[in-house]
Amino acid sequence: MYSDKIFSVKNETEFRDLALKVFAHQYQNNKVYRQFCDLLKRSPVKIKELEDIPFLPIEFFKSHRLISSNSEPEIVFTSSGTTGKQTSKHYVTDLGIYEKSFFQAFKNVYGKPEDLVILALLPSYLERTGSSLIYMANALIEKSSHPESGFYLNNLEELQQSLEKVESEGKKTLLIGVSFALLDLVERYNFKLKHTTVMETGGMKGRRKEMIRTELHEILSKGFGVANIHSEYGMTELLSQAYSTGGGVFRCPPWMKILIRDPEDALNLLPHQKTGGINVIDLANFNSCSFVATQDLGRNTAAGKTEILGRFDHSDIRGCNLLIL
Repeated sequence: MYSDKIFSVKNETEFRDLALKVFAHQYQNNKVYRQFCDLLKRSPVKIKELEDIPFLPIEFFKSHRLISSNSEPEIVFTSSGTTGKQTSKHYVTDLGIYEKSFFQAFKNVYGKPEDLVILALLPSYLERTGSSLIYMANALIEKSSHPESGFYLNNLEELQQSLEKVESEGKKTLLIGVSFALLDLVERYNFKLKHTTVMETGGMKGRRKEMIRTELHEILSKGFGVANIHSEYGMTELLSQAYSTGGGVFRCPPWMKILIRDPEDALNLLPHQKTGGINVIDLANFNSCSFVATQDLGRNTAAGKTEILGRFDHSDIRGCNLLIL
């Protein structure tokens, strides 16, 4: 219905108008989301601003089938999780929307994937099925015109050799890696990268102790010999990604927006520079739910960017507090 307009949003007014239309569409077509909104006594006739839209706790992606379409899913993306833990499921009825979202967002920051060597060090994701990150990385690698592009599982020596080769040839390269695997790489080898951008996708996935971003980036910067470590902010429950080119400060693509909620009052939004829970509006989630209350902490800056600061403690419990309203 409005999917053709999502990726042509040019300003705040267009985003607001389209988001309100998407909200009305999802209220009418997503039974679970409508029930949640009705519990909060929020309906399209009462919603006039973005700040009034209810954000569905991300936990719902674990317990409910969230679809705002009559179409059957083309794919079901699933989150990683420890044995016995319930994982999130994102039922995607139009893969074309996801592909358009990640290609356009990537191009906005890094240029055409055809012009890059793309090396993906994502072992924990490759070892399971249903990863939206693997789907995206694979599509970007396939677009790359360089034979060196590809995935690496635990073959760190081969990756080291590939990095040295493309560096010596002066090829513009992007290394995408999960945090623990990038740490494994720099513990084994030292680099002085001049033509390579290093992007971490977060997550120790139970392989290492968690560490704060500044500590992680300091180790990686030193190990790779680069000034800044880039980051990707994405998740199974979203079809869009925000990118940071350093310092953990992220910019969203035009069809995605981050709002900050009060940690003590989930229905109250906070102004710039205040730390709270991250609510995401992702218009690419047109056929599922575009309004998601995550378990992450952050704050918005006056420059239209977001600092991602970490996660709530006991986030599963806090996320579900909204359910008793």
